[in-house]
Amino acid sequence: MSNKKLSVKQSENLIKELKVRFEKNLVRHKDIEWTKIQKKLESNLEKLWSLNEMERTGGEPDVVGYDIKTGEYIFFDCSMETPKDRRSLCYDHKALDARKENKPKNSAIGMASEMNIDLLTEEQYRELQRLGNFDTKTSSWILTPASIRDLGGALFADFRYNTVFIYHNGAESYYAVRGFRGSLRV
Repeated sequence: MSNKKLSVKQSENLIKELKVRFEKNLVRHKDIEWTKIQKKLESNLEKLWSLNEMERTGGEPDVVGYDIKTGEYIFFDCSMETPKDRRSLCYDHKALDARKENKPKNSAIGMASEMNIDLLTEEQYRELQRLGNFDTKTSSWILTPASIRDLGGALFADFRYNTVFIYHNGAESYYAVRGFRGSLRV
């Protein structure tokens, strides 16, 4: 992972940007102190690189929780719509390989893996929607159970009519308005 490091200046700029977002959106992380998060970030350079990838691709990562058992802060992509540089992707590498023509540039699972982040689960997606109205014009692939994926399908979600909708599609499909949201524990 040696090539997955930020310069000191990049790290400082990202931490400043994350702090500004944190302070603007206190409803997302009640009772969590920024100074403790910053210490964790400064001592986890690989995680900081992943957060930078989330930011670089339009995800606007922010803290949405704290896991008392593990001592980890939980970041989700909090951009209003699915991150703009993570759209037009099929679900996973198997789906990408199955496409004979008009292949997308990558898959959601593949790109998340490259970024060292996880796709949101259905439960996490619903948690995110309790913090605001996300994906009102776009949709996001979510982690799909193996029992569905083994049959060729994959799940995606969006927010319409004040409701979270979970849908299915062939894993090989991709659309300009469908991408994925990630999570990262630091």
